[in-house]
Amino acid sequence: MKRAVFFMTVAGAFAAAPAFAHHSFAAEYHEEQTVTVEGTITAFLYRNPHAFVEIESTDTNGVVAKWIAEWFGAGRLARIGVNADTLKLGDKITMTGAPSRDSKEHRLHLKTLERPSDGLKFDRFARGGGIRR
Repeated sequence: MKRAVFFMTVAGAFAAAPAFAHHSFAAEYHEEQTVTVEGTITAFLYRNPHAFVEIESTDTNGVVAKWIAEWFGAGRLARIGVNADTLKLGDKITMTGAPSRDSKEHRLHLKTLERPSDGLKFDRFARGGGIRR
């Protein structure tokens, strides 16, 4: 009996672990605000629980900054037509999103993404939250 309780406790702890890893976007980002940045992709991390798009952007004063946008997880991205090869290093994109609550960080909760070279567009609020070309 003690052994069964032990294994059930351990199994419960492992099942609950992903819940602790997830966070509230409202706690991390100003969801009521929107920031737009343009730049060149320096990394695309296609993974779960969230994918990340990293760009290098130059502001109007010539200052270069790295921006990181948090996106859907790989499973959800696959369902809307995005795979690990959809975005490539060097792609020029424009993205909008909710800015980080920490003003020192250049992070976004991704809302839209556009790649003008081929017309690829993602809009989180479009029907299905999908990709269009």
